[in-house]
Amino acid sequence: MSTVCRIGEAHARRREFLRAVGAGAFAATSAGAFAQAEPRVYRLGILSAGFAMPKDVLNSATRVPELLRALGYVEGRNLLIDRKYAEGRSDQLPRLARELAHARVDLVLAIGTGPAQLAKSATKTIPIVFLGNFDPVAAGLVLSLARPGGNVTGVLITPEGSLTGKKFELLHQVVPGATRIALLMPDDPAAGVQQQIEEARNAASSLRVEGIVVTVRGGDYSGAFAMIETRRAGALVVGAHSFFVRDQREIIERAAKQGVPAIYEWPQQVHNGGLMSYGADEDEVYEQVAAQIDRILRGGQPSEIPIWAPEKLRIVINLKTAATLGLSIPQAFLLRADELVQ
Repeated sequence: MSTVCRIGEAHARRREFLRAVGAGAFAATSAGAFAQAEPRVYRLGILSAGFAMPKDVLNSATRVPELLRALGYVEGRNLLIDRKYAEGRSDQLPRLARELAHARVDLVLAIGTGPAQLAKSATKTIPIVFLGNFDPVAAGLVLSLARPGGNVTGVLITPEGSLTGKKFELLHQVVPGATRIALLMPDDPAAGVQQQIEEARNAASSLRVEGIVVTVRGGDYSGAFAMIETRRAGALVVGAHSFFVRDQREIIERAAKQGVPAIYEWPQQVHNGGLMSYGADEDEVYEQVAAQIDRILRGGQPSEIPIWAPEKLRIVINLKTAATLGLSIPQAFLLRADELVQ
């Protein structure tokens, strides 16, 4: 699929997104104008275990407010956002969750399993929208995906699992000679991290390659990539984690310098020079988060809003990076790609 077609699809989907929620926004605005009442100011809390992202990195904390603005929620005018980042210290999350509950925000956007669970522990009345790649039923957040019950609903990044096993398979097809494939993961005890490690081990066993888990401790990417080189890993799966979205440029640069082919979580990482990615479309995911927030702020009940999960997962390949690495990607594999970055 060409980049031009991809952009056209994105614009068409965005127009559909705005039409779908825009009618409700217009009706509410018209009613408010007729009553000549002061516009309500909404308070949105964002709870994350990670750090504030650089402005040039696409992520929920920056993209969702942009999408909400398109729906009529303008930060500083009728929308206040209280951002709570644990900055890698999970022990701070309970306090941050309680602070949002005590502030009586209108809704909490929880990024990841831990923040979602702690937000739910802090309040049974404030609506919570989560974003992550975990099983919300097993995590005790909802009763079912179709009818969540309680005060929690959300958006899943993957339809099931973490996609780590599939990433191993795809990368092995592109680099069939790699007998050792490394998985880069942060030093984080979260359940999502452990799930990725387990999926990686199972995939490595099925592919009959050696799976190597390389942990980044305290942001020491130099040490992590030294380990990848020492263990002679022929390919790299970059784990799905907000830390690696934040630090993507350093990871991409180190992988390029070391000449190791790598697969990532998001298309943006491929557009920034990574070799390939497999997963959901970022814009679609963030649009769904904004749509759920909008629906709840307009009176919808989280208990009745189904959990959303992507139906389509995309393969994105950077042809320039492949050429730099000296990779000859099979034509059949290229034809499977949803986007080829020139």
